[in-house]
Amino acid sequence: MFRRIGSAVVRHPVWTIVAWLIAAVAIVATAPSLPSTSDESSFLPKSYESIKAAAIQEKAFPAAFTPSAIALYQRTDGGKLTAADKQDIARITTELGEKKIDQVQKVVPGRPSDDGRYAMTLVQMDSKNAGTPKQADAAEVLRADVKELARGTDLDVKLGGSAAQALDQQDSSKRGEALIGIGTFVIILVTLLIIFRAPILAFLPLILIGVVSVIANGLIAYATKLFDLQANSSISSILIVVLFGVGTDYFLFLMFRYRERLRAGDESKHAMVNAVDRVGEAIASAAGAVIIAFLALALSTLGFLKQMGPALAIAVTVTLIAGLTLIPAVVSLIGPKVFWPSKSWQREPENARFAALGRGVQRRPALTAVASGLVLVALSLGTLGYKATFDLASGSMPDTKESMVVQDEMETAYSAGAAAPTDVYLSSTDGRPLDTSTFASYAAELGAVDGVAGARMSQVNKEGTTADFTVTLKYEASTDKAIEAVGEVREVARSEAPDGTEALVGGMSSIFKDIDTAVNHDYRTVFPVAAVLIMLILGLLLRSVVAPWYLIASVGLGFGATLGATVWIFQEGAGHSGLMFMLPVIMYLFVVAIGTDYNILMIARLREEAREGREPREAAGMALRHAGPTVAAAGFILAATFATMMLAGNALLTEMGFAVSFGIAIAAFVMAMFFTPSLTALIGHAAWWPGHGDRAAQPAAADGGGPGHATAVGEGHDSAVPDPSGRRG
Repeated sequence: MFRRIGSAVVRHPVWTIVAWLIAAVAIVATAPSLPSTSDESSFLPKSYESIKAAAIQEKAFPAAFTPSAIALYQRTDGGKLTAADKQDIARITTELGEKKIDQVQKVVPGRPSDDGRYAMTLVQMDSKNAGTPKQADAAEVLRADVKELARGTDLDVKLGGSAAQALDQQDSSKRGEALIGIGTFVIILVTLLIIFRAPILAFLPLILIGVVSVIANGLIAYATKLFDLQANSSISSILIVVLFGVGTDYFLFLMFRYRERLRAGDESKHAMVNAVDRVGEAIASAAGAVIIAFLALALSTLGFLKQMGPALAIAVTVTLIAGLTLIPAVVSLIGPKVFWPSKSWQREPENARFAALGRGVQRRPALTAVASGLVLVALSLGTLGYKATFDLASGSMPDTKESMVVQDEMETAYSAGAAAPTDVYLSSTDGRPLDTSTFASYAAELGAVDGVAGARMSQVNKEGTTADFTVTLKYEASTDKAIEAVGEVREVARSEAPDGTEALVGGMSSIFKDIDTAVNHDYRTVFPVAAVLIMLILGLLLRSVVAPWYLIASVGLGFGATLGATVWIFQEGAGHSGLMFMLPVIMYLFVVAIGTDYNILMIARLREEAREGREPREAAGMALRHAGPTVAAAGFILAATFATMMLAGNALLTEMGFAVSFGIAIAAFVMAMFFTPSLTALIGHAAWWPGHGDRAAQPAAADGGGPGHATAVGEGHDSAVPDPSGRRG
């Protein structure tokens, strides 16, 4: 199949390129804009308690005041607010409400702090657009207007709240995307220049993947709209890295094989057909593992993960198709001049360093397996200290952003939970009015819960069938203590509810509690499904039942090592209260899926060596000698590309960038190079049962490589090409 694809593309390269350009123009011209939200409640299905509570609030108290933005005032000298200051705050609040800013429904004064140093203006916005760009735009206008109204007074005013956080997240995301894009571009360009010493080859993948990126983003926007999926601002940054990182990997796999065929004496176009034929299965299998792992996210209960999975799967699918069609078409037109001005592509260098590593694995496979395994186990011990944090706002932007400064100051000036109180909605189950005589004792029971600063009955609907009890926690809404406290509030709210009533708990802490439950569900569902599907791909590729088990186990061990190292670096080293709650899910899928790519390349090359008549240990040594440099170069580029996410300047992308880049480094430099080949050598022929794929009787192909064969790179080294006698140089 792959030979037919290569032949068709090389015969019609111009038409192939034109088809891609037409597709890019058509998709860009017609694709809808990609929606985005930072509203955490939109991540959850309607079956969760916090979402049910929000539905009750909207039905029973449609005019209920829930501030989307908070203007926080204090004197410029830090002293207590004077009578004149309070008059200025009242004037600003009134004039702000008179401006009739889009999305703003109500502007009212908030209560002053107990120490008299702070006061608030509370702004209510349309709840239907919570977390959307519309409210971010409204927050931008509010921030400018409130500062202008405070000009000439002794007041310092800052705008916080969810709408202001959406604005700051939006600004931080744009900056982060720019830094990630520049960092990714520079890393790929410099690394390819070092490997090939050819400027055309260094720039070519960046240009081609740019075209792929345009098409992928358009298709993702179509899918998001068609299936009504939920987008998040972090997806754009991740897409940049996935497209350029994975795309460069596939480009490398193809170009190394193309260069090898040219060295073997093939005519240029025939060399490209052979390259697609030989490397196509490896690229398709590797991409298939990544796509399936990403699609497993569709089983998640969290809206943004449901969208992220298909989005990334679409991106990798488009990249795979480009790797088998667009790249071969362009390179076949350019021919060997693509390597200009370097002459190194014409000769076969020695491969001494990786040959020495291969001999080490061949001689001592048990020692290699134990040593590399112990490294992974030791790092995995860090997972015992893992804690999750749910503050997505502060995690996705620096602490210096204005909305984050307001959040920190409000924790000091008021109860930490004052900015996001918890609401208990007590509703009659038979439609009769509630017994108001029970309200005081019920509020007292809620207020007595450990971690609660106070509770009061705040309002009853017109029919008298639903009452809203406002519960203020002692802790900021996203902290572990707040989530634990709201769990106890739920228990008390249900157990102490009067006969004939039902209690539901809403608010941000309740949402985070449900997100925690949803993430735990995803751990039990997404992880096993992704692992089983990847094992099926490995089994089909290797025609083996045995090998997929220890391959996926090694990748799972790599995941544990990655999570453990991330815990030690950020929780123990940097003092983070926890890692972002979705990090293990994303890390698992990236590390397992992409880590499997390198295992696929190494094990396929090992099978190729075994088919040439080598015993298992010798085959493992030769596989490391020839495929090791390829894995090293591809792993370095991909790990460095993901590491650019750390430039974004926020905890979420910094943790994600480190974790994924470290996981890929572990997958390439520990698992694929040492752990996997040494285990395969120890297991021997049984690793290929029942297909016996290592005992093929046919002679080696003229190009010396099976589907997993890849020309070595790095430091001028290359995989040996067989001479006409079939022996390797």
